[in-house]
Amino acid sequence: MSSISLIQPDRDLFSWPQYWAACFGPAPFLPMSREEMDQLGWDSCDIILVTGDAYVDHPSFGMAICGRMLEAQGFRVGIIAQPDWSSKDDFMRLGKPNLFFGVTAGNMDSMINRYTADRRYVMTMPTRRITSRVSARIAPHWFIPSVVKRRGKMYR
Repeated sequence: MSSISLIQPDRDLFSWPQYWAACFGPAPFLPMSREEMDQLGWDSCDIILVTGDAYVDHPSFGMAICGRMLEAQGFRVGIIAQPDWSSKDDFMRLGKPNLFFGVTAGNMDSMINRYTADRRYVMTMPTRRITSRVSARIAPHWFIPSVVKRRGKMYR
């Protein structure tokens, strides 16, 4: 028997071009709109993270950590923060991801977020600390099932 392998690789494993993050470095920001994707020169995102929280690109925010960790692995990551969960327009903002949507309700449960420390409902307080526009964007407690059931069908 010969010591020569019968299966020869077609190409050396390390001769393939590197993924975009190794070539271009990390993005200065994670895009939240199509215009920001155009500024980065991206045609699409590999992963789109949907969160019920506001998004700030800082290590104290969970989505920033998740997005930057995925980006360090070579994925193009987009963020959709506080989408209007009753329509599909916000979910279509970045287009169809190449791999998947990642969905999280956020750091604080939305039912806790609607009440004060005195157990008073925020929407009926005489002196509202939160405007009606902002309170309308707080997703109800069924944020994740709503996104998965209703909006997950839009790309099928």
